[in-house]
Amino acid sequence: MDLSIVFLVLASATLHPIWNLLVKKNSDPQLGFILLMATTALCALAHGVIVGVDFSSVFTVLPVIALSVIGQMIYGTCLTATLQRGDLSTYYPIIRASPIFVVIASVLLFGTYYSPLALLGIGMVMLGGFLLQYRRGSRFFDDPFTLFLAVLAMCGTGIYSLADAHLSQRIAPQVLMFTVDILVLPFYLILWRRKRANVTLRIERLQWLSLISIMLPGLICYVSYYLILVAYQLGGDVAVVTALRQASIPISVALGGLYLREGAMGRRFAAATLLAFGIVVISMYG
Repeated sequence: MDLSIVFLVLASATLHPIWNLLVKKNSDPQLGFILLMATTALCALAHGVIVGVDFSSVFTVLPVIALSVIGQMIYGTCLTATLQRGDLSTYYPIIRASPIFVVIASVLLFGTYYSPLALLGIGMVMLGGFLLQYRRGSRFFDDPFTLFLAVLAMCGTGIYSLADAHLSQRIAPQVLMFTVDILVLPFYLILWRRKRANVTLRIERLQWLSLISIMLPGLICYVSYYLILVAYQLGGDVAVVTALRQASIPISVALGGLYLREGAMGRRFAAATLLAFGIVVISMYG
């Protein structure tokens, strides 16, 4: 794989945990995520206007845009439901296993060929990421329905990743991000409104927050995913790109250890090393 693509994906993976941490620090993380989506849409619109992209080009790819939106909705809905029903450390490794879905779908639906070494690298990354997040005593099959929701969330990520990789070859990243975020935003607003009776109070409190703290996570998120879309534009294979994005996991774990003083650092170091070697293999043979 072209090293410029690897660099773009790893840079994106470095930014990803930062906006996650900023959103989680919000007193209402769901509202923080909605504000993040609104900010990314505004960033995409402003960036697109500045560089002069053609926003009307989206009308030539509406069926694939719809597929991306559906994938985002499946992911968001099932992720929220999974985290409400089950423990994050138990099911999040499954949710993050989208490269498996992408490889299977690419082979079965599009006849894509992956070399054994590329599959080995993807497998090493997935196993390393799984071991980084897995907690001893976790039991996946105690609650089959929650497991099913986690798998659906994983599939949702795979669906919008495949759709976005296709769209990146036909429309500008700014057009893609603006359109998808604007279409998905009302869906998340409805979900949030149903769970928040005292909406007026929440909105009034936002007036006391600084504009920077509101917009910074969305700006970082925009840059992070923009890099992924550029990687797709440059010819990055969607399965390989989604596997390389797992590099965000050890960074997230490091942040968790820094702020939460989590243990088992020996096992985590070994898992991170395995993941890193997987990234090297993908970079060479993906």
